[in-house]
Amino acid sequence: MTTVFEALKWASSFLEKHGREATAAEWLLKHELDLTRTELLLMMRDEMPNYASFQDKIHQHASGIPVQHICEKEEFYGRTFRVNHHVLVPRPETEELVEGILSRAKRLFPDPAQSSIADIGTGSGAIAISLALELSNSNVTAVDLSEEALNVAKGNARDLQAAVTFVHGDLLEPLKGKQIDIVVSNPPYISEADYEALDPLVRDHEPIQALVGGEDGYDLYRRLATDLPDMIASPGLIGFEVGETQARTVAGMLEASFGNRIQVEVVKDISGKERMVFGVVN
Repeated sequence: MTTVFEALKWASSFLEKHGREATAAEWLLKHELDLTRTELLLMMRDEMPNYASFQDKIHQHASGIPVQHICEKEEFYGRTFRVNHHVLVPRPETEELVEGILSRAKRLFPDPAQSSIADIGTGSGAIAISLALELSNSNVTAVDLSEEALNVAKGNARDLQAAVTFVHGDLLEPLKGKQIDIVVSNPPYISEADYEALDPLVRDHEPIQALVGGEDGYDLYRRLATDLPDMIASPGLIGFEVGETQARTVAGMLEASFGNRIQVEVVKDISGKERMVFGVVN
């Protein structure tokens, strides 16, 4: 008989030998058994059910498939989102972007729940759906160039009962002619050279169009900074996630486009890296 404890010990050791994080073993085990961590700890001495299925998942991860793609889900801002190879897996740093938008919206608008919000490059819909649920009466529109990504996002909105309008299109193009109170985006920002050096867990399994932002990584920011002055309301709020060396350059783009109409703020994440740029438009 193989116990749950023995299965976890084998999986942790196997992943370490293959250059993967041992902690992924517990994550996959909880998924396999559909248990919380507390429930898992209570059955450590029990016989391991579905051992062959669990071993298969461990081998998949060891071969380079991300845990989130094996489980087809990821936690974000206290909620579970479905993910697959058509969308970028939501990262913890992006939760800080959502929190930054919420805190600034509450200071800027008399009733932020009545605001119009656009999430540009929505992917799994994590940002748009989180904002829609936190600001329950807001008018949230999410845009993506990928039809496959929009299908994932729409499914997440249904599962989480979030009122979001999903639009297929290229950045701000589908919203031309509209005035928007809040624009938020975590666009592709990796340069073509840096893409080649990415961890294969990311490079080989997440969509390139959700990762690469042109030769130098700034293509999408340039386009957003150019088009936003005609579309953002006054007052208005802009929030971008950026690569850890890009914040000052992206801030400069917004300042160049808006002039004295905007107050730009570069914000560090919990790790002390400059990963967010916010702009308040007068």
